[in-house]
Amino acid sequence: MQTTANILTGLVAALHAYILILEMFLWQKKPGRELSGFDPDMARATAPLAANQGLYNGFLAAGLVWGLIAGAPTAFSVKVFFLSCVVIAGLYGAATANRRILVAQALPGALALAAVLLAR
Repeated sequence: MQTTANILTGLVAALHAYILILEMFLWQKKPGRELSGFDPDMARATAPLAANQGLYNGFLAAGLVWGLIAGAPTAFSVKVFFLSCVVIAGLYGAATANRRILVAQALPGALALAAVLLAR
């Protein structure tokens, strides 16, 4: 079960690293505009906000990687904390921005969190 928990945690970290790239570097390009649904003018106007969001997603990814490489007992606590942050951010995003975030962010985070808790 520990291997499954680590794989799921790694996938969530990779997802957030990908979101960082989309929001910080590709927001005004086709992939970022497809994600947001914004036209070029709106993408340009919101780019600083998206970059800030991307940075926070990067912090989530970094924390999850830390949890994967840290030794016991730190690893468990770090993974639980950062996966909980992912789930909370996903729930908030789904409630306030776009319901797709529930499936794209909160669900993977919740599955990884459940696996980490069960593996203990």
